[in-house]
Amino acid sequence: MGNNTKSVMRWRLTRWERFKRNRRGWLSLWVFVVLFGLSLFSEFIANDRPLLVRFDGKFYFPVFKNYSELTFGGEFDINTDYRDPYISSLINEKGWVLTAPIRFSYNTINYALPQPAPSPPTRENWFGTDDRGRDVAARLLYGFRISVLFALVLTVTSSLIGITLGALQGYFGGVFDIIFQRFIEVWSGMPSLFMLIILSSVVEPNFWWLLGITLLFGWMSLVSLVRAEFLRARNFEYVLAARSMGMKHSRIMFVHILPNAMTSVLSYLPFILGGSITTLTSLDFLGFGLPSGSPSLGELLAEGKANLHAPWLGVSAFVILALSLSLLVFIGEAVRDAFDPRRNG
Repeated sequence: MGNNTKSVMRWRLTRWERFKRNRRGWLSLWVFVVLFGLSLFSEFIANDRPLLVRFDGKFYFPVFKNYSELTFGGEFDINTDYRDPYISSLINEKGWVLTAPIRFSYNTINYALPQPAPSPPTRENWFGTDDRGRDVAARLLYGFRISVLFALVLTVTSSLIGITLGALQGYFGGVFDIIFQRFIEVWSGMPSLFMLIILSSVVEPNFWWLLGITLLFGWMSLVSLVRAEFLRARNFEYVLAARSMGMKHSRIMFVHILPNAMTSVLSYLPFILGGSITTLTSLDFLGFGLPSGSPSLGELLAEGKANLHAPWLGVSAFVILALSLSLLVFIGEAVRDAFDPRRNG
């Protein structure tokens, strides 16, 4: 038992060391993690509300809570507009304000633009504004976060479904495998993008609705791979021995066979993640994605297409999207090489 544990640990260490030796994949992983980690704190990086306000000897946290103008000496019992010069002067008389590096949220409209929207990059709007006067940098930051979160949830959910169904097919085989294969052939032959567009046009989509209808076609990516691994392993001696000893099918499948199949599955996950980001971006670009006004890379691309005289719109969204997909491809290549049995060092 001790030798087996040491062997598994040595196997894992070898794969991890192989992954780290791929400088491009290792660097891409760090860059992607840092970018995604920063996007998780988008409210602290791009926000039209201050992070911290000290007024009249007390501390306030507008980033977490809305405060009335009356709190800071204003005249109306409404949410404070911290960009209002009058409110700013009242606060500065008795305290100070700590603002985010980008003083705009994804839906904040800048009414003090030097020229009609979309306006080019300035010191206030680093990447310019879109055709509604909203800050492009803030929308890129929030849009990147929602795209990656959508892709992560879709990848995990679709992988769990695909692995389970592929395992059942490969392990039991026979009539069940034949019937399910015919179903997959019919289902995969449907024009998935058109079906997504039709389903998205039935109701006003939101994050979870889009996730659900995208999952209808996204679960098939790993089924054939896992099925092949289980078909190959189900007649191995240790599996036959476990069956003869009366071990439960579920334990044989997910404890003894599945770990061997995960080598191939892990190599595909970064590519599935990239494909999920592309799917959401495509739906947003076509106008069938997230609700209008939501931070979206696809919507920025559509705005760039509609405003060719404002190249900062399409170029900025394209750079973020191309960078994200390139990083995921490089990570996927490194994972694939790390699990390649033909590579010994």
